[in-house]
Amino acid sequence: MTEDKSSPAPSDAGVTPARRSGLIAIVGRPNVGKSTLLNALVGQKVSITSAKAQTTRHRITGVRTLDEAQFVFVDTPGFQTKHNAALNRNLNRTVHGVLGDVDLVLFVVEAGRFGLDDAKVLSLLPEDRPVVLIANKLDAVHRRAELAPWLKSMQERRNFAEFVPLSAKKAADVTRLFKILKPYLPEQEWFYEEDALTDRSEKFLASELIREKLFRLTGDELPYTSTVVIDKWEDEGELRRISASIIVERDAHKGMVIGQGGELLKRIGSEARQELEHLFDGRVFLELWVKVRSGWADSEEHLRSYGYE
Repeated sequence: MTEDKSSPAPSDAGVTPARRSGLIAIVGRPNVGKSTLLNALVGQKVSITSAKAQTTRHRITGVRTLDEAQFVFVDTPGFQTKHNAALNRNLNRTVHGVLGDVDLVLFVVEAGRFGLDDAKVLSLLPEDRPVVLIANKLDAVHRRAELAPWLKSMQERRNFAEFVPLSAKKAADVTRLFKILKPYLPEQEWFYEEDALTDRSEKFLASELIREKLFRLTGDELPYTSTVVIDKWEDEGELRRISASIIVERDAHKGMVIGQGGELLKRIGSEARQELEHLFDGRVFLELWVKVRSGWADSEEHLRSYGYE
């Protein structure tokens, strides 16, 4: 018996995996849960959520770094298919601009549902990017067996890179999604520091969080063409003094926001302040005003002054 003197196979032990990083767009019609999914992926609220459709209006970037991989998620406004105001055109330009830059697209729909607005969004997705079909709100599907024929019909619409049924509210589903997406990230250096969560400023996050409370507490009565502008921001040690204006289009809308005896506006301010203090880990003094700017949503000049891209 001869002795094998050949060199042992090289070991991978101690070899650091190459870093990966990529831009991932989250797209879909309004109110399919894109912002909820983004917040779950980042692990912290960076995008506002509301039952009111068309809540997200800006390109919002959330970052999550896991091991050697950095996922840079871009939450987009839902494609606007029903209105042609300047605000809606602006939102659609934002979505198109995002899609030209990304490495991967997450197309979010409600599990078991696919309507005309979903089809319009799908038709606008780039052919030269891998698209992952996210069937969100899986927890709302009572009979999972009904998903099989629906999935077959979806596969006939496009050759999706992956099909992922999930609930954005379940941590295990979000963890599973990361494992599915990781191989699609290019091998390259990270875009952000390891502990980064978003590229948005504290001022932007504050305005969005106030807007979330506005929509949640006014329900369907207030038109979605209302926005929030930060007028003044002062840091005094651990205290942030914030003055903000809620912009509405009509005097009647102003009355809705203020409420009887100013109670609703007080509640909006109180709930926003509490969440801002949690987000910033410090005390916040928040002052809110309501201003009427007729036709602002159809004015390109107003949109620019209010920070729309």
